[in-house]
Amino acid sequence: NWLYGRRISYIICLISSIIGSVWFARSDGKADTILCQLFLGISESVAEATAQLSLTDVTFQHQRGSVLGVYVLATSVGTFLGPMISGFIADSPLGWRWMGWLALIISFCTLVVFYFGLEETAFDRDSILDGLATGRSSAETDISGEKKTTADPTSVIISDETNSDHRPRKGNLIPNGSDLVPKSYWQRIALITPSPTLIGTGFKQYMRRTFHTLRIFYFPAVIYSGMQWGMQDAFLSFYMTVEDDNWTSEPYNYGDRADAIMCIPTLIGAVIGCVYGGWFSDVFVRWMAKRRNNISEAEDRLWLMYLPAILSPIGLILFGMGTQRVWPWPVPYVALGFIGFGFGCGGDLTMAYLMDCYPEAVLEGMVGVAVINNSLACIFTFVCSIWLDAHSLTQVFVTLGCVSFGVMFIGTIVMMWFGKATRRLTAGKYKEFLYIRGSV
Repeated sequence: NWLYGRRISYIICLISSIIGSVWFARSDGKADTILCQLFLGISESVAEATAQLSLTDVTFQHQRGSVLGVYVLATSVGTFLGPMISGFIADSPLGWRWMGWLALIISFCTLVVFYFGLEETAFDRDSILDGLATGRSSAETDISGEKKTTADPTSVIISDETNSDHRPRKGNLIPNGSDLVPKSYWQRIALITPSPTLIGTGFKQYMRRTFHTLRIFYFPAVIYSGMQWGMQDAFLSFYMTVEDDNWTSEPYNYGDRADAIMCIPTLIGAVIGCVYGGWFSDVFVRWMAKRRNNISEAEDRLWLMYLPAILSPIGLILFGMGTQRVWPWPVPYVALGFIGFGFGCGGDLTMAYLMDCYPEAVLEGMVGVAVINNSLACIFTFVCSIWLDAHSLTQVFVTLGCVSFGVMFIGTIVMMWFGKATRRLTAGKYKEFLYIRGSV
């Protein structure tokens, strides 16, 4: 993303989605069903980090909660609406193979819309400011690689070695950008937008930056955000497994369609959670900033974590107990709504918090969150069936509720209490991280 632009990552992942969808639709055995998931997993990787980076490219800090709310909403719709649609397809004359064919159609249409409709969002501000500071414009580059410069001496800053932050010295004119030539449409949708720091093909730089990204785990906010988001995905395995196994047998006897409809209360809760953790969190952060003379703290968003930290564990416990003891259906359905609420706003709030803490390392931060998130989800997915077979639903879901409360509620208290101090302690590491990234 930093070396070649954002668009190439999206294109590769969408092509991978097309390959995986075709393979799934034409699979003839267990091996095909498993191996096609490799390509589908690759296709999803862009949504774990690059999407958030693109959002920060085009929005301001006070808008992050809202745009991340839309992002998590889209994720929630896919998570909860996808199984519902799949259930209807499997129960229809089309058959299960049409899940793959429909995924192929959606992926191909998305690829076409993305290629021609969504422009590159990567923008190296430092190179532009350096160009203005020395009377150059690097905004326009022709296909042959020759840079066209149209400097206006009346609108540039005079170069100064000590003026590294690009602030104009007394007597200098502030650049107005009038000498920058807008890129053409085809330049804006180019597959690759090389970084000014790219050396050759960039392969060695790519490998060094890949290993450099591991340094992101120095920062506690990354661990905290990854744990919050990962727990939501881990719990997903449990309640969806119970829906498939327990609600389709005695005494509920749900069919594929009825089982699929159980995703609706979770989706409703997720939508409400996205509004709460997205738009409302931005309003709340601005209100908090006004109370302290327009100074915003990253931890302000975490005040909103306490509500989902209470409702989500309650939802897990009620769903497990209600299913085992055959309580009236509104109880488990409302419980699913509580769980969906935690899913919708838990990740939104903590990812926005991480972006506020380390705004120049969004991509690496999201990669760190994705590693923790998917690791937790993978571990809990493997132990889910074993745990459910060995213990009662009440025991399992009460334990999950306690884990959820510990991670979401107590973890948030710890971050609110020590978050600012940890950012001060890691400030040197953060600057070093950015310096090394910029030099490789």
